[in-house]
Amino acid sequence: MTRHIHPDSEPTPRWCSCAAPDDAEPATSGLSRRNVLVGMSAAGVLAAAGWPAAANAAPGVDAVTITIMGTSDLHANAVNWDYYKDATYSDSAGNAIGLARVSSAVNHIRSVRGPERTLLFDAGDTIQGSPLGFYYALVDPVTESGAVHPIAAQMNAIGYDAVALGNHEFNYGLAFLDYWISQMDAPVLAANAVHAGTKVPAYTPYTIKSMKLKGRPPIRVGVLGLTNPGVVIWDKANVSGKIEVQDLVEAAARWVPVMRQAGADVVVVSAHSGDSGRSSYTGDIPVENAAALVAEQVPGIDAILFGHAHVDVPQRIVTNLETGKPVVMSEPKNWGQRLSVFDLTVEFSKGKWRVTSGSSTTVNTNTVVDDPALVGLIQAQHQAVVTYVNTPVAVSTEALSAAEACWKDTAILDYVNEVQTATVAAAVAGTPEAALPIVSIAAPFNRAATFPAGQVTIKDVAGLYIYDNTLLASILTGAQIKDYLEYSAKYFVQVAPDAPVTPAAWTNAGNTPDYNYDQFSGVDYGVDISQPLGSRITGLSFGGSPVAPDQQFLVAVNNYRQSGGGGFPHIATAPVVYNAQVAIREAIVSYATEAGVIDPADFHVENWRLVRNGTPVF
Repeated sequence: MTRHIHPDSEPTPRWCSCAAPDDAEPATSGLSRRNVLVGMSAAGVLAAAGWPAAANAAPGVDAVTITIMGTSDLHANAVNWDYYKDATYSDSAGNAIGLARVSSAVNHIRSVRGPERTLLFDAGDTIQGSPLGFYYALVDPVTESGAVHPIAAQMNAIGYDAVALGNHEFNYGLAFLDYWISQMDAPVLAANAVHAGTKVPAYTPYTIKSMKLKGRPPIRVGVLGLTNPGVVIWDKANVSGKIEVQDLVEAAARWVPVMRQAGADVVVVSAHSGDSGRSSYTGDIPVENAAALVAEQVPGIDAILFGHAHVDVPQRIVTNLETGKPVVMSEPKNWGQRLSVFDLTVEFSKGKWRVTSGSSTTVNTNTVVDDPALVGLIQAQHQAVVTYVNTPVAVSTEALSAAEACWKDTAILDYVNEVQTATVAAAVAGTPEAALPIVSIAAPFNRAATFPAGQVTIKDVAGLYIYDNTLLASILTGAQIKDYLEYSAKYFVQVAPDAPVTPAAWTNAGNTPDYNYDQFSGVDYGVDISQPLGSRITGLSFGGSPVAPDQQFLVAVNNYRQSGGGGFPHIATAPVVYNAQVAIREAIVSYATEAGVIDPADFHVENWRLVRNGTPVF
């Protein structure tokens, strides 16, 4: 597949003309096959669920209302299934997940609004994030089997009109991404992802869809895709020297006029970027969450579908500073839990269509059930993943839990460090670096993770290590490790020495996520949360002796952190001595399988602790 596009040429529009899914009802264990519309009109279902009715144009005005639907952050969720629990997905809010749910919602809205007046876009992060995603990328790669990726198959069946690239699309490398794009019927867009050292887009920047209405001129709707600049940090190993990601505002300002000149009456942006204007990283990388800045600073945009933050934003109106016109924005909650629905009123005047008003909302997909045709389409692939994740890998001598891993040194997180340390030690054996002491970094990704007493399966490992990270080893000094730990300790609020012990209330200071609380194994230290930031790490020692500032350590670390993810000091510029692209989750599975037994007595060392004014909290 060719990805080269000349920057000054208009990309050839390409859009899906797939038929709607048929009504075949496949048999599938644990997945609902009922049709929620039985005995009820689509409009009735929409009204009963609180879904929006189409806005009506003013009497006598030559205007129509078109509907743009959108998803984001699907993260390879195809059906309403939790592979970690081996059960139908459930949470305390009663949400449902998966593209099969999205399909039902989309079909209902198309039937009410009219398929000729609706379009469907996605704002990225579609192929990574669930066991289904990693299975068909790493365990049984579609690039080797030749199979159609289950997410491509479902998106084609639903009939997406365009899909923007998210940052996680780059996790499995450019060759895998190209293969997935080649299987997509819809154009896959990223105007600001350019070939390194050029301004030439590496992917299609935009596409234009012509909506043909009876008795009226066609309405040409253009959609511009924008991805996240953080790609160059988070997937440095995959894109360095190959792909650069421009500022979203800069790219939109370049391409929106091109789209208008190409005949777009309506311009929609599909952006994998939050709307806060802030970044999780430091340095001169363009703003991570820039969707609202695009609306504010780039004239000519009518609506923005955005994602990346995993939150539900039914509607946000941003006024463009140059034109004074409102831009309607919406973010659908992740994993297919919500579907954004934009209603745009367009009027025909002086020989052209223009948007005169717009609104948006989000639809909860728990008001429908899985589309049976979409379930059946990937049923065999889904079942293969279910079988895989239930494969036993070892026997644990006791139950291990991550419930307290955010404030205690736990055995289950020590197991990650044990595997990382052993893997690095084996890799550097016989090299000069083998003489260095090895330490390891891990973070509590999932407080709900457990290893049961007895049989531990792949799904238990996947529940503990939920990201598709790879393992590296870098060299840090004692002084750098101290700086690193001080930075990590900002995860805790400052607590008085005599305050009640409520550890769950002490975490996530400044909205720091759990995955950015790094814990070291191999060195001993305390985290004094009664002290201000920068003065919290106490008693840093190795082998019973204080760590010297110039003492060197070999540090086992994941690729996200080593690339600069989270903004931790020193690690992104530290010398890398090991990078064999070993997936950490697969390393854990291999290590456990070879050992056959997981016994905390073999690896659990309480080397760090929370303290207040020098006194341990626990």
